[in-house]
Amino acid sequence: MGDRPKTVTAAIALFMTAGALAADAGPIPGNPLIEIPAGPFVFGRDDGPENERPRRVVEGQSFQINRTEITNRQYARFVEATGHRPAFYAGHPVLGLDDRPVVGVSWADADAFCRHHRLTLPSERQYERAARGAAALAFPWGAAPPDDMRVNAGAEDCCAADARDGYPMTAPADSFESGASAEGVLHLVGNVWEWTSDVYAPYEGNRGGTQPGAGTFRVLRGGSWNSDPSHLATTYRLAYDPDFRFSANGGFRCVRSEP
Repeated sequence: MGDRPKTVTAAIALFMTAGALAADAGPIPGNPLIEIPAGPFVFGRDDGPENERPRRVVEGQSFQINRTEITNRQYARFVEATGHRPAFYAGHPVLGLDDRPVVGVSWADADAFCRHHRLTLPSERQYERAARGAAALAFPWGAAPPDDMRVNAGAEDCCAADARDGYPMTAPADSFESGASAEGVLHLVGNVWEWTSDVYAPYEGNRGGTQPGAGTFRVLRGGSWNSDPSHLATTYRLAYDPDFRFSANGGFRCVRSEP
């Protein structure tokens, strides 16, 4: 994490810190929507950071989520169609590659993209259900700890890039298939942090009191290419300024919820 930089003209900022079910082609070419079925699932945990408590079973509604993060190519089409401002790292020699997840977008930028396609950003519950599955998994692929075959992540100590997995920064959105969730969704941990629709606040039933940023920040999920292992859990929550659009490791994907 860190304070908003006073100047951002040259610096790259950071958010610090598999089988598939039926897919719908959806409104975003090249990024199908994957069905996540309704049913009970475990949300939160009691053996992690205070802001992930309490652990409880909730009844989830069915929804569909993009198979991958939104890419630079997909975001550029949105910009061309609407006149919306480009992503901050558009044209960057690595971060701006067509097949990489778009980064350098604020919460409002991400929200506008999803709404343009008649979708929304995922809620925290939707993101955690997609990442964790119905079996309360620690990682989308199961219980095995993250490795270079499953996730694009950083060094053991926060928050430095690490190219041992083949990518010093972002990886292609359709890479690391061995790290897919049970429903076949990719990069639900690692690669880029992802905006959710929720305002950051303690979970209902949390007795830890008010948490810094509550009611002001939005929630990011999933960790990124410079995250250490402690930030790659399916339950990890990061509160962040929704107006900040200069992060080189923060992106998003969209969902379609059942009415």
